[in-house]
Amino acid sequence: MPVEERSLGSETTPKVMRNWRLGNLRTPKYVQELQTTLHAKAKERSELRFHALYDKIYHRSVLTHAYQCCRRNKGAAGTDGQTFDDIESYGVEQWLGELAQQLREGTYVPKPVRRVHIPKPNGKTRPLGIACLRDRVCQIAAMLVLEPIFEADLPPEQHAYRRNQNAKSAVQEVHSLLTSGYRDIVDADLSGYFDTIPHPELMKSVARRIVDGNVLRLIKQWLAAPVEEKMRDGKVLRTTANRDNQCGIPQGSPISPLLSNLYMRRFIMGWKSLRIEQRLGARIVNYADDLVICCKGSNASHAMAAMRGLMAKLKLTVNEEKTRLCRMPEGEFDFLGYTFKRLYSARTRKPYRGTRPSKKSIKRMIESVRLQTSRNMEWMDAGEMVMRLNQKLGGWTNYFRLGPVTQSYRFIDRYTTTRLRRWLCKKHKQRSKGLKRYPDEYFYNQLGLIQLPKLPQRLPWAKA
Repeated sequence: MPVEERSLGSETTPKVMRNWRLGNLRTPKYVQELQTTLHAKAKERSELRFHALYDKIYHRSVLTHAYQCCRRNKGAAGTDGQTFDDIESYGVEQWLGELAQQLREGTYVPKPVRRVHIPKPNGKTRPLGIACLRDRVCQIAAMLVLEPIFEADLPPEQHAYRRNQNAKSAVQEVHSLLTSGYRDIVDADLSGYFDTIPHPELMKSVARRIVDGNVLRLIKQWLAAPVEEKMRDGKVLRTTANRDNQCGIPQGSPISPLLSNLYMRRFIMGWKSLRIEQRLGARIVNYADDLVICCKGSNASHAMAAMRGLMAKLKLTVNEEKTRLCRMPEGEFDFLGYTFKRLYSARTRKPYRGTRPSKKSIKRMIESVRLQTSRNMEWMDAGEMVMRLNQKLGGWTNYFRLGPVTQSYRFIDRYTTTRLRRWLCKKHKQRSKGLKRYPDEYFYNQLGLIQLPKLPQRLPWAKA
């Protein structure tokens, strides 16, 4: 199998430069040229393997840009307690120089990952791994080098963690398939996808392109890093389950999105190589661990069986309780915060296939507004309260702009003004409901509260 030559050079193909825009105005020229060159070579030759990458990871321009990216993303300290202020007091250049030296001399060893639990809307929690800043910077540096290579291999079915693709593009792709006759749906769910990815199989996916032993060793170290969790009694519990069981990647680490995409790629490529897509007319749309299979005819049950078989070979577990079949337009299903179902035109009352924010998404937004305007926030002044609400409302509406969303917007608008009015009355010890003192116009015109758009962007939904 061909192997990439040692010198990457700086020549870039103009066409590739236009299509592959990893860099931005703040990205150093060296990093942009490196990324463009790597992507061009990977795109040109699918069998090419790279063996001269490790020194690029600890190159000063790459490490400096990685630190800037990490600094921009902020984030809490890891198990060593080191913060950005600590690093900047010590001296960023000296700190990066010491990290580069550790990588160059092979003495770098990742520190344990701090685990925290993030509440989910269903009352459960999602474990999140917080690596130390040194390890986060190192992982971002590796991402800057590896992502252009693997991006060339990822199929269009994958929409997560990629340039020019996102959750919206996945939603739009599902809708496009529905309107093209793919109406038999497998609404799939995986049990603990990130926690069950097997390390040996994952490393095979990495080694298909990367033969630089130092880079492979680095990734193995991150996968095997111990995890520390502070218990309620204050004690710290350390576990090496990932290393012992040889499976799982920590959610929250910079390298995890790339690794999760790489492993899901095996499922999609297996689906294609076995000609399941052609035989069953079954198209996949994937975003991280969210998966929908859209089928023509009545082949969803066969597609589900094929999916189970492939997932079992990959040592991944299908959540049988949540995985189900759905026939459109009679049925409905949720995907990435949207509900796909039969809707009716407000003007003509004619049915059409469309999508709107799911009940869970609306409930999650309502709960966010409720917590923001709760009693323990009465210390905040009105201006800051509205600023925080605007951040939440703006983020929500930036995503939920597809389909007929006006009704959802109005509902959230009413709830937000009601909660804000009640919060002001309690803050100022007023017994009245505050309708006269605080009308909606006061919030929108004087305090600057966002009023959700009345004419949102729409997709050209087809009629059923």
